[in-house]
Amino acid sequence: MNDQAHPSAFAPLKNDTFIRACLRQATDYTPVWLMRQAGRYLPEYRATRAKAGSFMGLATNTDYATEVTLQPLERYPLDAAILFSDILTIPDAMGLGLSFALGEGPKFAHAVRDEAAVAQLAVPDMDKLRYVFDAVTSIRKALNGRVPLIGFSGSPWTLACYMVEGAGSDDYRLVKTMMYSRPDLMHKMLQINADAVALYLNTQIEAGAQAVMIFDSWGGVLADGAFQEFSMAYTERVLAQVKKEHNGVRIPSIVFTKGGGMWLKEMGKLDCDVLGLDWTVNLAKARALVGHSKALQGNIDPNVLFAGPQQIEAEVLKVLNSFGTPHTGTDTGPTHIFNLGHGISQHTPPDNVAFLVQAVHAQSRAQRA
Repeated sequence: MNDQAHPSAFAPLKNDTFIRACLRQATDYTPVWLMRQAGRYLPEYRATRAKAGSFMGLATNTDYATEVTLQPLERYPLDAAILFSDILTIPDAMGLGLSFALGEGPKFAHAVRDEAAVAQLAVPDMDKLRYVFDAVTSIRKALNGRVPLIGFSGSPWTLACYMVEGAGSDDYRLVKTMMYSRPDLMHKMLQINADAVALYLNTQIEAGAQAVMIFDSWGGVLADGAFQEFSMAYTERVLAQVKKEHNGVRIPSIVFTKGGGMWLKEMGKLDCDVLGLDWTVNLAKARALVGHSKALQGNIDPNVLFAGPQQIEAEVLKVLNSFGTPHTGTDTGPTHIFNLGHGISQHTPPDNVAFLVQAVHAQSRAQRA
């Protein structure tokens, strides 16, 4: 274990609202954080990225990664920080050669498309990802107990999509071709990915992450049946190995499948604490389906942030009312973590994020009064 990450190295947590909500405990208000909250919509992020020279230059430099993770917290009273990194660090450490061109998505130098390429895959040495764990420890120290730090990874299936396609995709033709024509190869890749993700998340926890999230960004592109076999089964394999506590402290886990609303009932059986929802899901129905066993996270449409302050406040209220009043007892019960239904757009006006966060806090306090 990273010696720096011994619990005595970190300040006690001052605002545990997010952790409490993850564990379905009552909170004074609904906590809020935003997917991709440290990102291109902030001018200070763009300035730091320019200094770093590239996205990976930013992600692999401990000081820069710490700086950009904290930038949104300097502007907004958010209830959690999320590690600044990328979901594709694992395949990069497997030797696939990750790069980012400005204004373009990620690309791999070596795609995994045949038996020989799959045969070469292995769980990477976590030392190759030391920059991530150093960033986790550095961010946790810099937060000084202000709010909890969330670590994360892509899901085994989402990683496989990028590994086979070699980049993002509109039709997932190559990865689905492998899945349907050579399910044996796909299962082998997914097993390796799942074990790598579990080890990666556990190492983040050892370095100081106080909650972990699995982004199944492309689970929703799968057919019913294929989702359960090729995505959810491997998310389960990850969760079975991820630490539930570290140094006597409970570590909540979050699973977010974009486009996964139709499988919510089945996902309610996953061994995680929180299910993240995209904006297509009705929160009241989700609460009725799985709110007895899982906290729910989400799910305002990120494009609401392009409207004016009054519209943003009205849409926040709709989301809070859709979930309904969270429980207020001493036991556990239905809880809600406010978030976007997907990552924040790079074109979002920063002032509008301030209106959103303020509205969530004020309206959710009023809801409990």
